[in-house]
This record gives sequence, C-alpha cells and structure tokens, in this order.
Amino acid sequence: TMIEDSEKLKSSLEGKAEHLADRLVPYTFLGTGLTLALTRNTVKALSVLMVDFSCALKLAMPLSVLSAIRESSAHDITVKGGKFLEAVAEADTIVFDKTGTLTKAQPTVVEVIPFDDRSPDELLRIAACLEEHFPHSMATAVVVEAMKRGLVHEELHTKVEYIVAHGISSTINDKKIIIGSHHFVFEDEGAVVPEDKKEQFEQLPEQYSHLYMAMDGKLVAVICIEDPLRVETAEVIRELKHLGIHKVVMMTGDSDRIAANIAQKAGVDAYYSEVLPEDKANFVEQEKKAGHKVIMVGDGINDSPALSAADVGIAISEGAEIAREIADVTIAADDLREIITLKKISNALMKRIDRNYKVIVGFNTALILFGVGGVLQPTMSALLHNTSTILISLKGMENLLEE
Repeated sequence: TMIEDSEKLKSSLEGKAEHLADRLVPYTFLGTGLTLALTRNTVKALSVLMVDFSCALKLAMPLSVLSAIRESSAHDITVKGGKFLEAVAEADTIVFDKTGTLTKAQPTVVEVIPFDDRSPDELLRIAACLEEHFPHSMATAVVVEAMKRGLVHEELHTKVEYIVAHGISSTINDKKIIIGSHHFVFEDEGAVVPEDKKEQFEQLPEQYSHLYMAMDGKLVAVICIEDPLRVETAEVIRELKHLGIHKVVMMTGDSDRIAANIAQKAGVDAYYSEVLPEDKANFVEQEKKAGHKVIMVGDGINDSPALSAADVGIAISEGAEIAREIADVTIAADDLREIITLKKISNALMKRIDRNYKVIVGFNTALILFGVGGVLQPTMSALLHNTSTILISLKGMENLLEE
C-alpha cells in the first residue's frame, strides 16, 4: 500500500527517532509515578508529565527530512525518500557510467570510414536506419548526423534485434548487418576486417569512440564519434572527494583505449572498460559486501541493473525512461555539479538531525530535572517544552545550504 511504501522510504534516523519516542512514553509515566511516590508532591509529578520527548522527536525529525527533499527539488533534484539522503551522506564510493554521464550527452559523428566500395553517406544512411531504434546517445548522434546530411533512411531492414550493451542486429536484402561495439562485432558475432583494409583498420584515429558496422561477417564501416568530457567533470570529482567520497570509479562499455583517456582527464581512482550491464551491477554488489555505501550515477538502459543494485541510484538529465524510473534520485539539470549539491544537502541534513536529537534530549531532560527540583511549575514546563518543540521544528524547515 501507499502507507507501507512510504514507511520503507523513511531514513533509519527517522525510524530510530520514532522508535525512541515510543519507548520513552512508558518511562515518562513511570517517572511521574516515582516522583509522586517519593516526594508526595503532585505539582512536581505533573512537571514531569508535562515534558514528553516524543513530541519533538516525532515532529522535528520528519520535518527536517521533508524540508531537505523540498530544498533538493528547488535544485531540480527529485529524491524519492529520506533514506536515500541518508545513504548519500554515508556513501564512500561512487560509480559513474561514462557515456552521457561523465561525457557530454550529445556526442557527434566526426567521420565515417568506409571499408568497402560504398560511400560514407550510404553507409551512414544504413547505420541511421538501424540506430534510430536504439535508445542511446551514440545512436542518436548517428541519426542526427544523417539528418544534417539530408540522408533519408527508409525502413530497409526486416526486423531489429537490440542486444543490450552490445549493439543492433538486422537483415537488409537478405544480408545480416550488425552495428555496435568492438566486442559485439568482432568477438560475439565473429566479423572480420577485409584483408586489404587491415592497415587502414590499424590506423583508426584513437581520440574518438568507434561504432563498427559489418555485413555478412565483414567490416564495412567504422563511425568515429567524438564524446568529449563534460567541462565540470574533473571539478565535480575533486569536490566529491572533499565531501567524503573516498573512491570514484568509472565503468564503460567502450574500449580500454577510450576509457583510459577519459579516466585520466576526469581524475577517477579506477576505471573498468568493455563492461556489460551485469558487470556494473556485480561490481556494485561486491563493493556493498565489502562494507561500502555505494552511489551509482548513470543515464541509460545499460545502467539500470547497477542503479537498482546501488544504495542510491542517480539518473542524470534526459536519460532512458527506465533508468529514471529505477533511480532513487533524478537530476533534471544537465550538470554534474548538482551531485555536489545533493551531497552537501545530505551531509548537512545528517548534521541537523544529530544536533536536533541532542538539543531535544538535553533540553527536555533539564526541564524534567528542574520540575522535580521544584524550580519550574507544571505550566511553565509545558510552555517551555511546547515552545522548544515548535522552535526546533521551524529551525529544521530552514534551507540547509546558504544562498
């Protein structure tokens, strides 16, 4: 039910506060009875009864969490529950997908290199015909470039088979055509480079990502795609380490050559290349088993298993719909700096909750002692108790970050 789902999304600190508040109620009655039995003074006993920890604990903690979620939404960050803010604050490991996350979400086609007698435009037209079915930024780049060149790609193929994290397979004029990663085309599908084109293949520009297209088991084209690093990436990674993240990892289905280049520029602690969706999810699970709190940041279908496996899954901007659905946090702005904002809000929230807890327990304990000592009358104890509850709650609703 909706109520049960809401309960599951509460942070553990909210749950502990509610549990503590419930457990303290019998002790309040017990303290009142003991005070009456020992002092024979009804006024002193009422002073204890007028002060109850549960009010402030049950009111101030959830308000602080809801206020933090509201503040996050003001920064175009949607958080699905308080427990995810708590997990972000406690996280020490963050895993980034490369394409569309650490790099720009709008890669562009730089060059189409033919490996048969077809023209680059003809090969791009065929590639776009297949890639328009593929929900990935690389595929979008191919389709957009075909449109720029005015290439009309009719439905030439019979049926498209989308292999997650690998590529696309189809049939055109009874010829099997595949397009995708190096691993998919050459290892999974067993395609080969034409003998007279091997030297050309060895000299492919290394600074670009490559999409390989083969027909009937022979390479026919390599599409070079530029996917530059986001300008803010290195700054964001440095700041995350300053905020308590100890390990930053990049995972990608791209070749080791491309991954190493991006990893060096980004400043990550480790990177893994040519990985599949299940590899990302398995890595996240291993880190969790090792005692780490893990954040996964991604934008595509390929990232969905890892987003689900992580303590907190964060989907960036205009990612795949399934990624946004599975993610615990969605960032609408196309800027990685919002992850820093989320981390700062989460850290500040945990500090506020801890501070509120100490103030509530300390102040109300003092009121009880003053009441038992005869310093405060029951009416004054009640007034101070309720006033402090309101003030702490109002304070908890203030923004955590300075404007």
